[in-house]
Amino acid sequence: MSQFDLETDAALAQINFEEVSTTPGGEFVEIIGDLLKLVGGGGPLGIAGGVSNLLLKVRRLAGASYGSNLIYAITAVRNDLKTLYDGHETMRRRIESLPADPQFAEAISSLALQAMHTSVKSRLNRLARIVVNGVKEGDLEPESLDDMMRAAAELKDADIVLLGKIYDSQRSILKQPSLGPTNWFQLIQSRWNVFVDSGALDSSKHLVYRSSFSRLESYGLIQKFREISTAAVGLEPYALLEEGKKFYERLQEMAA
Repeated sequence: MSQFDLETDAALAQINFEEVSTTPGGEFVEIIGDLLKLVGGGGPLGIAGGVSNLLLKVRRLAGASYGSNLIYAITAVRNDLKTLYDGHETMRRRIESLPADPQFAEAISSLALQAMHTSVKSRLNRLARIVVNGVKEGDLEPESLDDMMRAAAELKDADIVLLGKIYDSQRSILKQPSLGPTNWFQLIQSRWNVFVDSGALDSSKHLVYRSSFSRLESYGLIQKFREISTAAVGLEPYALLEEGKKFYERLQEMAA
């Protein structure tokens, strides 16, 4: 059994969620604590053997489906943490210190609340990835994390694919902090033209793109910056924002 299994799983089970949860009655706190004990104590097999009592509690609070969502999301966190622990030796001390980090406890509580709103596994995986890459980057600031959690739970897979295309096209622009507004605008316009000319957007799907652009913009990940029709697809140019870059990067694999 690895050091992660012995130390970190036990540490996760000891986090005091009662100090960070504001859910009335304490039922939610108890469910989170029980779930982490199951995940930390035996992984998926431990969950399979001890889930009955947990699901009885969950049914009383939020229904049976939520129990399944929550187990899946927290298991994904545990698995991603193990991947991070095994693959990044410099991360081990940080992971082992998680019980003393109230922001990590808040992050898990936020994840669990968002898991109430979706049963889509890709979205639950996104929630886990946001938390664990926040650990990796040493950035679990609650306000930013809550915004990313909502986006992770509510955006469609197609929205994330489109965001990734814009990210690949424009991410280098955000690495130029001294770029003035005029130069920024000109560079965005140039990159957008190249992006469209590359065939990244299928003109026959322009209505689908419009929906995705609208959702991405509503979360502050991109911004429509000029009311000019782009002839190739009939869409206005969009700029990747810093929060969009950060959000997309938080969804990436642990080894990245």
